[in-house]
Amino acid sequence: MTRQLELPFWTEGEARPPQRSEEVPTAANGTERSGASGLMARVLSRPNLLAALKRVRKNKGSPGIDGMTVDELSEWLRDHWARIREELFAGTYRPQPVKRQLIPKTGGGKRALGIPTVLDRLIQQAVLQVLQPRFDPTFSKHSHGFRPGRRAHDAVREAQQYVQAGRRWVVDVDLKSFFDRVNHDVLMGMLSKRIADKTMLGLIRRYLQAGVMGNGVVVERHEGTPQGGPLSPLLANVLLDVVDKELERRGHAFSRYADDCNVYVRSERAGQRVMQLLRRLYAQLRLQVNEKKSAVALSLARQFLGFSLWVAPGRQVKRKVSRKALGVMKRRVRWLTRRTRGQSLAQVIERLRAYLVGWKAYFRLADTPGVFSRLDKWIRHRLRAIQLKHWRRGRTIYRELRARGMPHETAWQIAANSRRWWRNSRYLLNAALPIRFFDGLGLPRLAA
Repeated sequence: MTRQLELPFWTEGEARPPQRSEEVPTAANGTERSGASGLMARVLSRPNLLAALKRVRKNKGSPGIDGMTVDELSEWLRDHWARIREELFAGTYRPQPVKRQLIPKTGGGKRALGIPTVLDRLIQQAVLQVLQPRFDPTFSKHSHGFRPGRRAHDAVREAQQYVQAGRRWVVDVDLKSFFDRVNHDVLMGMLSKRIADKTMLGLIRRYLQAGVMGNGVVVERHEGTPQGGPLSPLLANVLLDVVDKELERRGHAFSRYADDCNVYVRSERAGQRVMQLLRRLYAQLRLQVNEKKSAVALSLARQFLGFSLWVAPGRQVKRKVSRKALGVMKRRVRWLTRRTRGQSLAQVIERLRAYLVGWKAYFRLADTPGVFSRLDKWIRHRLRAIQLKHWRRGRTIYRELRARGMPHETAWQIAANSRRWWRNSRYLLNAALPIRFFDGLGLPRLAA
């Protein structure tokens, strides 16, 4: 049972919000029929807010423009929540601008994230927990991104099934800066058909229009939904569900994860027709297709969510890590295992482990254990070169190798060429620093 001291929201002795129906009747498509004010009451109910606070704490994240951390939120709410709650019910609450932060994209360049304040993350999470159960059941079964119980692996498996069934051509559509180009009027028009609560609609629009602060300057936003807020993924699915429904109505085989959508067809000619259809559908949503990255191509020649497909003997379609994803992974490992970082081997492996564990968890879906085995050997090769450089001088190298049981001639050969770290670490060092040595330091095996 939650201790009273931990509740930053109203206590039993405080005034309650105006009485509103907790149960809001809805139509089959999730549209709210009556009791408009009851939707906001449900958002601001104590159980929902406590669940939202728990989620925000779990997700942690960087502070927004006000500098407040997740750990400081509960204490701040004890003094200010009554005012914030009153403003939310009255429809006068104004979200603060999001903090602009650039992160590297896997394909090069930078992606702009918008980091809301922790208070706004709490409110958005509370709204999400009420709206998602209403919207999610109405979404397409071929939409897998940012939905409870669904993940990228489901989208990849679905694509694999289409290709196995003989749909060897894919319409691979990339949207140009999708999250930055979401049209507010189009999105709000869709939401207003499903939500009758004007206070809720006004709050969502204000979140969409909240400015972006970068370099100390706040810039107004007239389109886009910033990546980084809890509510943005749901709003993206609401918008793109229109395209999903039209593809379903026409009987197309497709798989979508967020703004990545692949449609699988049996011929190039059919693919060109679908591409023209998608251009029209996205244009109606005021979205733009990135022509440089979009294509109608053989499905085995394209990648989807980091995976490519290949045909094994027996004509069975299988999954592998895409060439692009392998390149990204190797660049990251090279950066983590630079021999100029001045870190001990144990420190390098600790940093490397954090990355490899997540990478392995995602790409375990690939049916190519040989690729993982080669990556393991390559990573150990780089780590042996680091250890050899740490020993540096010939005498130290000779002494360390002999202590590890290496024969005199081999140890002397490596010590005499002490500056050739990469070549020496390739074969001769395997006996002195075997696989079990790296297992003991906590290096995960990708092929295990």
